[in-house]
Amino acid sequence: MSLGGSIILIAVGAILAFATDWHMESVNLDLVGWILMIVGLIGVFVFRSIGKRRGLVPPAGHTTVIEEDRDRHI
Repeated sequence: MSLGGSIILIAVGAILAFATDWHMESVNLDLVGWILMIVGLIGVFVFRSIGKRRGLVPPAGHTTVIEEDRDRHI
């Protein structure tokens, strides 16, 4: 799940939990909203932890070495 998907889950969950006045017979929309917000928050934390690991660890085998000899004339 991407960061955008997590934020959308949080927004939809907040709308269901706080802004709707619907009543369904077998579904508690407040509970569904809270579950969506919790899943969205978990997605944000997972995305941040993966992003931190990717930023700190350089990829293996992709070392570029540039040598310059400015003092040597041919």
